[in-house]
This record gives sequence, C-alpha cells and structure tokens, in this order.
Amino acid sequence: MKLKTLPMCLLACAISTVFAAGAQAEEKKSIVTVVKVTGINWFTRMEEGVKEFAKANPDINASQTGPGRADAAQQLKIVQDLVAKNVSALAIVPFDPPTLEPILARAKSRGIKIVTHEADNLKNTDYDLEAFKNNEYGADLNERLAKCMANKGEWAVLVGSLGSRSQVQWAQGGIDNAKAKYPDLKLVTTMQETNNDGEKAYQVAQQLLRKYPNLAGFQGSSSLDVIGIGRAVEEAGKAGKICVFGTGLPGEAGPYMEKDAITGIAFWDPKDAGLAMNNVAKMLLEGKTIENGTNLGVPGYEKVTVEKGPGKGMIIRGAGWVRVDKSNYKQYNF
Repeated sequence: MKLKTLPMCLLACAISTVFAAGAQAEEKKSIVTVVKVTGINWFTRMEEGVKEFAKANPDINASQTGPGRADAAQQLKIVQDLVAKNVSALAIVPFDPPTLEPILARAKSRGIKIVTHEADNLKNTDYDLEAFKNNEYGADLNERLAKCMANKGEWAVLVGSLGSRSQVQWAQGGIDNAKAKYPDLKLVTTMQETNNDGEKAYQVAQQLLRKYPNLAGFQGSSSLDVIGIGRAVEEAGKAGKICVFGTGLPGEAGPYMEKDAITGIAFWDPKDAGLAMNNVAKMLLEGKTIENGTNLGVPGYEKVTVEKGPGKGMIIRGAGWVRVDKSNYKQYNF
C-alpha cells in the first residue's frame, strides 16, 4: 500500500507546486507605458526611463508601447487591448486626452491604476504628472523669443495637435505673454497643427514663410516642430534672421542650432518623466498616496506639489525645465 501511495503523494505535491508557481506568476504586477507615437527620439528617450524602472523593480513587468504613427484612434485601440488584458496599471501620454476618457473610466472600474502625463484635463485618472506649470513654460519660451526679436515683429505658433492639452497650454502661455507684455509682437495666425510630425511642421513653416514674408519668429510645441521649422528656415536662406524657439531635444535640434536655423529650445527629460510615471504607478499599486513634498526619486520631482484635478484624480507637478541654445546643448547626450 505504501509503495502505491507514494507516487500519488509525489504527484499531488508536484501539482501543488505547479499551481503555486502559477499563482505567483499571476500575482506579478504589470505596468504598461503607452506613448503618443513610437519611433521618435522623445519617446525612445522615455523608454530608457521605463527600462531603468523595470531593472530596478524585477518583481514588476514594466514595458512601453504606442502606435506607429501619431493617431488618437490607434492609441485608443492599444489602451483598449491592455484594459482587456487587465494589466495592473497604465502610464499614458495621451495624444488626445478626451478620446481616452471612456476606456479609462472602464479601466478604473476594473481596478486598473491610471497615471497620465501631459493631460491635466483628464477626469478618469488617478494622477496626472506634469513637469511644471504649462502656461509658465510657454511664457518663458515666448520671453526668449521676444528678446531675440527685439520685442517686435510678426510671429507664429505651431502645435503638434490641438487635442494635446499640454502643447496647447504652452502655445497659449506664449500668446498670453506676448499680448500682456509685447504689444509690438504680431501673431499672424492661429495655432498651426503639425500632427507631431517633423515633415508636416516643415511644410507648415514653408507655407507661413511664403504667406508672411516679414515673419520674424516661430514658437513650436511638439518636439518635432522646431526641427521642421529649422529646416524650412535654413532652406529659405533665413538662418540667423528668424528667431526659432520651442520644445525639443538637444541631439535633434543641435545641428540646426549650430547653423542658427533654431535659436533655442527647452525641454524636460522624457527619461525622467517615464521613470517618474512608473514610480507613481508602483506607489498606487502599493496603496500609497502622493502629497505635497513627496519625493518621487527622480531629478526634478524630488519635492512635488499636488493639486486637485478636474475629476477625482490629482495633478502632480515637478519643478523646472532646461533652457538650451548653441552655447550649452552639447552638455546633454540625448
């Protein structure tokens, strides 16, 4: 009897071990970062932060994904699929925040934690992470533009998408700053949309240069706006004659700054934003809250401020942005 019983015991133990291992695997949390578009340097840099988080937290499956082109419908489909898979948390940089509201409401109803970035108008989020106050950032870009233009002349504003909340706020911050302080700065047209595409920004800038031959300044919002503008300015033979400022990355904008086709850029490090979003998501999964003064363990987010968002969620703000021009862009290796 004992010889017959022993194999059965071993089998039972083996089955128990398999089920226990399976349960542990199921318990491993997952955080997926969903960006506006893959393949551009801004979000490739952000993925470095996600990978750094994953390396530091081997007990969590952390990854990044996004659509192959900047398209709200494609991003929505990706988020829908992730919600269907019941991931533990989502860290999203929305292309068009309102488009995601219904699916994020469904995600929250299923217990999925939501962290967003560049979307302080979203209602269905737990925390929206911002690097700074968006209107102040846009106003600072405009201050630099106004100084370059000697406080007078025609200028234009580009945005990647009119649905991209933060970019519109930066642009509006610049417009409001010019209206309040520089009456001789003339905005020639409304915000021009570029679809977060450098080629489209180039085409828009070309059209504006043809239509407004006295155009003396550009303020860009998408990280690819200044690249398209710089290319158009250089080809028009107006490098050093037209002032160009906007959000950008040193590695991309540097060659144009060397030629004076781009005057200066500003940015926050996408890597740090990706890491900070994932740290917030982890804190949510651990049942923690973020309050004024919380240290997210990332440069620029060591002592955040927190305020009520438009829904039940909160808005986290870091401190500061980086100003770069031809004199200092080589200090940054991305």
